[in-house]
Amino acid sequence: MSGSAGRSGGAKPGRRRSRRHRGRKLTTVDETSAGGLVVDAERANAALIGRLDRHGKLLWSLPKGHIEDGETTEQTAVREVKEETGISAHVLRPLGTIDYWFVAERRRVHKTVHHFLLEAVGGELSDEDVEVTEVAWVPIAELETKLAYADERTLVRKARALFAAQDADLPEGASE
Repeated sequence: MSGSAGRSGGAKPGRRRSRRHRGRKLTTVDETSAGGLVVDAERANAALIGRLDRHGKLLWSLPKGHIEDGETTEQTAVREVKEETGISAHVLRPLGTIDYWFVAERRRVHKTVHHFLLEAVGGELSDEDVEVTEVAWVPIAELETKLAYADERTLVRKARALFAAQDADLPEGASE
């Protein structure tokens, strides 16, 4: 494919800066967030949030948000789950870290998100948070087809493997 396909004005091949940012250097910033996969007590369902993308498409993801001053990543995960889903939860264990890049407001952002496996202990689903369009309990078995982001689907597979390993360690006839 040609390096100038879809470009106008004689842009040099290999340049990736959009016309909107041409001639301006973007400030690079690091941001850190926390959140996670919150499951019900039976580990049958997980709470997801839906947000509209810039094209109006609903994208499902795990709840997460910025770490506030003085908070640990675990505290942030619990707070963000409560704020974005209405569900009170406690952390069971770390699940993994995802990092990615995006451009917003003339800034190039390197985002790191610490994810935890959490268990719901109360509350009711609520989409009161202005950043959230919808919330839903989704069967664990359906998460990989529902989640919009591949990295989050990988975390779900890890959680399912952890559940399977825990179930294999239980004596026959026992339950957690």
